[in-house]
Amino acid sequence: MTQPSRRNFLKTSAVGAMAVTGATGVAVGSARAQSTPQKSNIETKADVISKKLFADDGLAIPIAIKPTVSKLAANLDRTMVLGGGGEYYIAWYCGFFHGLYEAGLDMAKIPEMVVGTSAGSYVGSSLLSGEFARLRTEFEFFAKFPEILAKIAPVTQPNSSQLRADQINMSATDGSIETRKIIGHAALAADNKLNGEHLEKLAALLTGDSKTDWPANRMYTTGVDCYTGERIVVGQQTARKNNVPLARGAAASSSLPGVAGPTLVGQRYVMDGGICSNPAHVDLVAGSKRALVITLTDGITGAVLTTIPHPIAQNIKDIEATGTKVHWIVAGTPPGVDLLDPRQIAGALRTGHARAKIEASKIKEFWA
Repeated sequence: MTQPSRRNFLKTSAVGAMAVTGATGVAVGSARAQSTPQKSNIETKADVISKKLFADDGLAIPIAIKPTVSKLAANLDRTMVLGGGGEYYIAWYCGFFHGLYEAGLDMAKIPEMVVGTSAGSYVGSSLLSGEFARLRTEFEFFAKFPEILAKIAPVTQPNSSQLRADQINMSATDGSIETRKIIGHAALAADNKLNGEHLEKLAALLTGDSKTDWPANRMYTTGVDCYTGERIVVGQQTARKNNVPLARGAAASSSLPGVAGPTLVGQRYVMDGGICSNPAHVDLVAGSKRALVITLTDGITGAVLTTIPHPIAQNIKDIEATGTKVHWIVAGTPPGVDLLDPRQIAGALRTGHARAKIEASKIKEFWA
């Protein structure tokens, strides 16, 4: 795999978001419009059948559309939310949490609950399972030898099925469940070399979380059911019920349409948790006393991996309305950064570590 091919993939995505007004571009807007009025008989039956068969797996938790206290966080004090952002953001987190540890903040011990999406699922799970030092060491190695990670996680010149999934994702204008279904169906039909099984092995390699059990009872990973468009949340209880290793939860949460996965969670194929309008899933910690929320962007500026609008500021206001006090950190990205390019890892490690020096005292005060 060549580095130019990885850059070209994201360039293609950007072009697709603006220029895909032909058959692929019409798919999201047209299909959504057609599905809005009234469902056909088979669509209605399919929904009923799906809900009946999957009602007991406990994985689907609706995304809150108004301020509502989460059953998962109602009696908790300190919670933490880690958003997504590709390989770049995993590296940034590695530098950041290492810097916090040096400043006397062990983030593996302080939060009573961690919600991780995509990159955040890798870092959160490694923190809570005691494997963070391993993850950081791995990324320090890849910072010196980015071509090795590029071979382990191949994103070659995209084929037609990958382009379709990627361009439909990069053409979305809302985060409705209908839109998520359309993107999910395209993700299911994409021929990705970095498939679910391969991605899970990569997650296990990086995080060390290859156990069948879910070792961290405070960790929750998020995703989106490719078939139903439902939000999928995996915690220790549902992981044990559906036989989901922690590495698979992280793999599913980072299964970007047209790039990687989807990944099988229980009997559901799941794609990246960021493919929705609540990309960090902050509603899951609503009702906790204090929530530290860390996201790559503010939802308006910075690099993105989907064009679904991300009203993160409003998402946070909604949980504040339930009584949760929030400390929000926006990591930010350098101009033109490619979130999937391993050559960005070295810079991200440095930037995250430097940011920790700025934020450590604020976090200490917030947790006090």
